[in-house]
Order: sequence, then structure tokens, then C-alpha cells
Amino acid sequence: MAQQQPLPSEITPPEIWHRRKVIMAGLGAGLGLTALSAKSADAPIDYPGPDWLQPAIAGHQADPGSRDALTPYDVATRYNNFYEFGTDKSDPAKNAQDFVTDPWRVTVSGAANNIGEFDLEAIIRGLALEERITRFRCVEAWSMVLPFIGVPLSKVLSQFDPTGDAKYVAFETLVDPEQMPGQRSRFSTIQWPYQEGLRMDEAMHDLCFLAVGMYGQALPPQNGAPVRLVVPWKYGFKSIKSIVSIRFSETQPATAWNQIQPQEYGFYSNVNPQVSHPRWSQASERVLTGSLFPKRQDTLMFNGYADEVASLYAGMDLKANF
Repeated sequence: MAQQQPLPSEITPPEIWHRRKVIMAGLGAGLGLTALSAKSADAPIDYPGPDWLQPAIAGHQADPGSRDALTPYDVATRYNNFYEFGTDKSDPAKNAQDFVTDPWRVTVSGAANNIGEFDLEAIIRGLALEERITRFRCVEAWSMVLPFIGVPLSKVLSQFDPTGDAKYVAFETLVDPEQMPGQRSRFSTIQWPYQEGLRMDEAMHDLCFLAVGMYGQALPPQNGAPVRLVVPWKYGFKSIKSIVSIRFSETQPATAWNQIQPQEYGFYSNVNPQVSHPRWSQASERVLTGSLFPKRQDTLMFNGYADEVASLYAGMDLKANF
């Protein structure tokens, strides 16, 4: 399926994309920005990933679209929500660098004919990796444009031969407090493991993506290594990271933020500028480029992917099913 390219208004000047020294001054709690020190930005985070993945990453099919809109690498890898490694935006980059991601095993269970525990290498082996330049929209009303590398989720799920009873698919993140300091915190409101889920028709849609890389390399630990979900028409918390469990279910699965605040975080969590979060208007978003003063642009329905995915929700009240 042809990928909708980011709008001209999203384009980041090439000189910003190429520079490594990124300074993001704190603009106040209302903006939710964390300052990145010049010292940290001087040391780019490179992550080659496991040996078995490197040839596939090197041979991936590049997205033919313009690369001018890409969020600078240092911003994308240093401004992250990954609460397993801490609640501050800079915590994942600091706390995840020794995270062990190989070997990595994924448990597949539920309504499928091919279930069990599988090496990630076995799941990915034989699938041609492709790059997708993708809009990424956080419910906190900021956005990035990221070049993920991976495969359509449908190609992975089909390997497990789900049965007709599989109406939903649920995912879980690794639980490992020894490696993930956020899971040791007695102040955490999340009931680990972090859980997410999709309807099967959403999961099988071509835009739904399982990523193992970004920016021409394996996923850095703070961005969800070694494997994460990318659902570009939904808010970022739906794109679960460091997946260790896939479960096919007949009933709607529990999801992490919905369990904490069901009135704030719905199961669907589609990007919708007409339905605001209690703490963040969703009508517009800050485009993070590393600028001291990030520009704001109008938010698009389904994050700009309405032509591709609106039919999935035909007849649904999207305010009630937020």
C-alpha cells in the first residue's frame, strides 16, 4: 500500500536533520519538554542490534518518499515515553543502554493453531524488511516523523494461523525489574506487564507494522528494542514496545492505560482532533524537531491516515468509542 507522505508543513530543514548537537531547552511543564544537554547530544546513540538482524537491516527496502521531514535522530532517541525505564522523557536513553535484547523469545497463545514460544529470529527470518516513514502522534499533543524498519504485522500474525475465534490480539511487554528500573518503582501506577491490544481487522491492516529497526539500524533500546508495534493512526501508547507475548483472544483484552484511567484512555485511542484528553487538547500538536520553539500544526483525523483506515470504524460513534 502506498504510504501517505508527511505534509510540507512537517518538513524539517536538512541542516537540522544532519546536525548532531541538539539543544532542547525546557519550555515549562505545560509544554512537557525535557532539556537535552549539549554533552548528551554530542554522543550519538548507535545501536547495531543482534548479529542475525544486521544483514536484513542492511538489505531493507527503503521508503522512496522524501526524508526531509524526519525527526532528528537525537530527538527521536532521547525524548521517549517508556515507563519501564523511568517516567522522565530522558530516562529511557539513560537507563536502557545495557538492556539485553538478544536472545529474545515471544510467547504466542490463544486462538491460533501454531502457538508456543518462538525466537524472534525465527519469526522475522524469511520476511523482507521494509522502511516506512511514519507519522507518530503522542496523546500529550506532540508529534514526530519516524523511519521505522520492519514488516507488516499481518505477515507475522499469519505465521501463527489464528482461528475464526480470534477477534482481538493482545500484546505484553517484558517484565524484568532487574533491567527495567521503572518496574521497581513503588510509585508506578502501571500494573506490569504493560498490555495493549487491537481488533483483528486493525491488526491485519497493512498500515499496522511490527518494527525491528529505525534510522537504518536496529531499534535502540529506548525506542522499544528488539521489537515493537507501530500503529500510525493511533496515539503512541498503543504502539507497545519490547514485546514478549502475543495472544489471540475472542474477547476484548485489557490495556494498560485504560485500566488506570478508563475515562481518559479508550481501547481504540484513534487520533481524533475532535475528542480531547482531559489534560491535552487534541486539536493541534507540537512538531518536535529539536527547535527551542517547536511549531504547532493542526492535528489530522486518524493522524492523516483517514483514507486508509476510516472504513474500519464505519458506523461507530468515535466520541463514545474513543
